[in-house]
Amino acid sequence: MTLNQTNTLFVFVASVLVFFMTPGLAFFYGGMVSKKNAVNTMISVFMITGVAIVLFIAFGYNLALGKDVGGIFGLSKSVFLNGFDLKTLYSKDSGITILTYLMFQMMFSIITPALFVGAVVGRMKFKFLLAFVAIWSILIYYPMVHMVWTPDGILAKTGMLDFAGGTVVHITAGITALFLSIFVGPRIDFDPNGEVKHYNLPWVLMGTSILWIGWYGFNVGSALTVSDVATQAFLITTVATGTSFVVWMFLDMFIKEKTTMIGLCTGALCGLVGITPAAGYVTVAGAFAIGFICTLASYGFIHVIKPKLKLDDPLDVFGCHGVSGIVGSILTGLFATKIVNPQIENGLLYGGGLHLITAQILGTLFTIIFVGIMTTIIVLLLKRIIPIRVSKEDELMGLDLAEHGEQADYGIEFEEK
Repeated sequence: MTLNQTNTLFVFVASVLVFFMTPGLAFFYGGMVSKKNAVNTMISVFMITGVAIVLFIAFGYNLALGKDVGGIFGLSKSVFLNGFDLKTLYSKDSGITILTYLMFQMMFSIITPALFVGAVVGRMKFKFLLAFVAIWSILIYYPMVHMVWTPDGILAKTGMLDFAGGTVVHITAGITALFLSIFVGPRIDFDPNGEVKHYNLPWVLMGTSILWIGWYGFNVGSALTVSDVATQAFLITTVATGTSFVVWMFLDMFIKEKTTMIGLCTGALCGLVGITPAAGYVTVAGAFAIGFICTLASYGFIHVIKPKLKLDDPLDVFGCHGVSGIVGSILTGLFATKIVNPQIENGLLYGGGLHLITAQILGTLFTIIFVGIMTTIIVLLLKRIIPIRVSKEDELMGLDLAEHGEQADYGIEFEEK
């Protein structure tokens, strides 16, 4: 077996694109919140780059991709990668080394916990969030990687498909966001039907664009090879996202009678999330269907169900990542086809029977239950040590000054009428 330099360069570029998503997310979230919480929101996202890197190198790689223990997590005696021969080829088909694959997976470990930050902006103590991210990565994220993306993982053995992180990244982050928003409680001035203020809409558009570009590293890079599957994943990602973008735009035009920047960017995000588990498995028609259906599901939750639940998830992390992630994961069992990827079994609509769709449903349900239970345990134990929420005075002041002593003194505060 020899090193494939083309595939190695391909995965290097994909890794950089995935890393770029986290600062992009900081702008996306930072532009959506109120001015007094913009700095806190961006710091809360960006600090995860350092924390996740240290954790992944110290022992995260072992727990996620090390020697199998019961199909749930990996384990070895190595700390800080001592004992690993990083020059060994990861797989014969890809021709990339363990080091190259490790770097690619490290970037996923950064962006995933950054996603759920949007559910608790403006009210969670920074120290609690920092501790939660570290514990969450160890007890939830690394095991999910092992269960889904290693051959011995319990979900992988069922035949469940997740090309680039529908369950591992988006459902996991979305369910965590849902539980965190419930535990921390609504903001003091929360009104489920009230007007929404955003600090800087140009930041939101810039963040969305960065995320969309980075998502090509996310989805296309998951092929690990310069191949037909990678090329198809590029096209499929684009089609699903464009579809969601347009569907959300028309829903806003006909239901709310106006098109908003937040709506367009949210629609694009739902398409990116929904197609992630299926990017290397479906046709263009399947991508269109997934983008369309995921948008309807997320739009319905955000605008109809969420206000009735009085859920304070201000940046709609669960509405986008949770709902579209769940729907996209299940739809993979309908639209996956050997026409695109000969290494998989056909989905239900391509004559594959009930096996794949059943595996997708059960795997999705398992992820929801596992993440929900583990998040609950972490929060209940951690808040005995660190207060989960800032004081009323700090919340009214804004976490930029209360938590960091800094403030965003420039930008455009836009109020939707």
